[in-house]
Amino acid sequence: MSDSPYTAQLAVLAQKITEAQTLGTDPEYAEMAKQEIERLTAEKTMLETAEAQFASGADETVGAEPTKGPCAIEIRPGTGGDEAKIWANDLLRMYVRFCETQKFSVTFIDELIIKIRGTAVIAGKTLSAFETFQFESGVHRVQRVPETESQGRIHTSTASVAVLPEVAQSVISIRDEDLEWQFMRSSGAGGQSVNKTSSAVRLTHKPTGLVATARQEKKQEQNRKIALELLRSQLWEIEEEKRQTTLGKARSAIGRARRAEKIRTYNYPQNRITDHRSKQSWYNLPVILDGALLSILDKLCPMLTAEEPVA
Repeated sequence: MSDSPYTAQLAVLAQKITEAQTLGTDPEYAEMAKQEIERLTAEKTMLETAEAQFASGADETVGAEPTKGPCAIEIRPGTGGDEAKIWANDLLRMYVRFCETQKFSVTFIDELIIKIRGTAVIAGKTLSAFETFQFESGVHRVQRVPETESQGRIHTSTASVAVLPEVAQSVISIRDEDLEWQFMRSSGAGGQSVNKTSSAVRLTHKPTGLVATARQEKKQEQNRKIALELLRSQLWEIEEEKRQTTLGKARSAIGRARRAEKIRTYNYPQNRITDHRSKQSWYNLPVILDGALLSILDKLCPMLTAEEPVA
């Protein structure tokens, strides 16, 4: 059986406990050694519990394969002003409605960020949350007449979607000195208790400039943990792109898109959704935007999963 991500840490803790026990034989240091042994033993117990969950497959967030577990979907309004913000919320609603139909667990992290856990059957295969949504990453363009448009003109707006796997600490390590924390009062939903304290978190990774925010939880510590998880996922995404490029596994035109690449157009006048990687179109736009994504994913996932060499 291969080692778990905790094997090395448990070995170090066992060694430290042995050293503390030896130190405790000296009456001068007995009390200090006792406290240290209690602390190390409690830490060891927690790691052993996590290791047992890993071995049984109960903990989706742990392991060397982040792509087999939960994911976060982050949506950012692009060009189009207020209409782009409305469009970003429309996309979020589409994903949430799809998750409801497929029995995924959804947790709101921020106004346009959700965490998804669970599995779904796509094209006959049981896929994790990340495997299900990974090909939604990229720019989604909408063409429609906004409600505020008095002349009936069609506007084009965009929103970018990032799908990030949940990444264990053992996969991506982050130095404390590289982090800049900011705390503020939350302006989101959640009642007065959310707005009275500085529970919202904005985390900046100084070497890369990446930013992660979390504001939905009432306790600052919970939001700190969520923001750190998001940042770890963003760093993993960067490292994964570097790794794929180095191995020569970057995908062709129908491959997994980067955030800035246009992947899909939603054309309201023509009742049409077109995926630009597969060149396929669907003509039931309102139904799909109401969460009926399965017809699209059933077609796209098998096609986009196959990696193709760069020409």
